Amino acid sequence: MTTQPHIPELIDIGANLGHESFDHDLAEVISRAQAVGVVHHLVTGTTLPASEKAMRLCHQFEGLSATAGIHPHEAAHADETVLAGIRTLLGDPLIKAVGETGLDFNRDYSPRPVQEKVFEAHLQMAVDCGKPVFLHQRDAHARFYPILKQYRDQISGGVVHCFTDTREALHDYLDLDMYIGITGWICDERRGEHLLELVRDIPADRLLLETDAPYLLPRTLRPKPKSRRNEPAFLTEVLRIVAEYSGRPAAVVAGQTTANARRLFGL
Repeated sequence: MTTQPHIPELIDIGANLGHESFDHDLAEVISRAQAVGVVHHLVTGTTLPASEKAMRLCHQFEGLSATAGIHPHEAAHADETVLAGIRTLLGDPLIKAVGETGLDFNRDYSPRPVQEKVFEAHLQMAVDCGKPVFLHQRDAHARFYPILKQYRDQISGGVVHCFTDTREALHDYLDLDMYIGITGWICDERRGEHLLELVRDIPADRLLLETDAPYLLPRTLRPKPKSRRNEPAFLTEVLRIVAEYSGRPAAVVAGQTTANARRLFGL
């Protein structure tokens, strides 16, 4: 009798499962992820409607929890009514983190002063509700870091999601005892090659894995899906590359990152 190889458990801490591209086959997407060991998904909330949809999905499917927040791209639309809606969602036990929130000075879809104001509002929500933060930072470290540092002692913790920045930024976040989320960006030879070296600097107890599905399809994935849509089942490819370049067995990295996700988000 042959025994099936053990599949390590994985948690995808950042999946946009409320995206319209998943509306027609989300049950199958979740099933494919389960088949390769992904046991839990944190569904990302980026607007009030998206956060509300994320919460509905959590009540519809097992193995899902969510974040609630306003992405910095959407900060210009985050008036007091919208922020009050996010605060209400944070009372649901299936909402595990405040965000996605932060600063994005790469595209500047919202004015920078408005982004900073809304970011601080989210950090204060995290202080008030006791939940960790799910953070976005792109080309904004010089402003993002001091704002986060100001609130760090008052919040329970958090993750700098989809980390793509420099070694200096990485160590700033580690000095604040933040978790670091690594996506398929590390699989992109065009813009993520520096992460192959930096991943070794991330302590085992501060590393988290995520797909950011349906975005950031790992470029190292073979065969590539015809749709070019990323999905949580492909978290195994992020795991493979992270394990290879951090010099640890994949099963060990899986176990450590899963334990980290459970600890940070109270899963």
